[in-house]
Amino acid sequence: CSVLKGQSLGMGGPSSCNGLYLMKASMYSLTVRDYVKIAHTLKGEIFGLAQKLHFLVYEVEVSYLTETLDEYNLVVDFDAAQQTLSTILSEMNFQNLDDLPEFANINTTTEFLCGYIHRRIGKAMGDRFSGRLGVTLRESPLASASYEGPIGS
Repeated sequence: CSVLKGQSLGMGGPSSCNGLYLMKASMYSLTVRDYVKIAHTLKGEIFGLAQKLHFLVYEVEVSYLTETLDEYNLVVDFDAAQQTLSTILSEMNFQNLDDLPEFANINTTTEFLCGYIHRRIGKAMGDRFSGRLGVTLRESPLASASYEGPIGS
């Protein structure tokens, strides 16, 4: 395992690399939250009762992470981050995802939706923010899924 000097290793604490522990780069973060209410079905016996139409309320948390602040000493403009999340979620809110063309023949699992929201925010905010973006959807205090990856130039 080789890590280049100054290379960011993402969110979280130490990483294991063949038994060696490396500290991840220091990061600034800004987090926004919102809720979305959806209905959907999941295909495949692995999903048990979730194969039937069911309703979910997700708490959606989006974290912008960067090693450096911008020219205004911000991670990203808070209002732009919150409005972008609200706009994306409003397109799904109170919808049966099975009926939306962008989700045709797709199992809209919590994990899939994290990646979908990440890509949408990346397109909307990529010219305002360059760094890592983490998206977490919480189904309950006991269950959540996340996706993290880079956005911006």
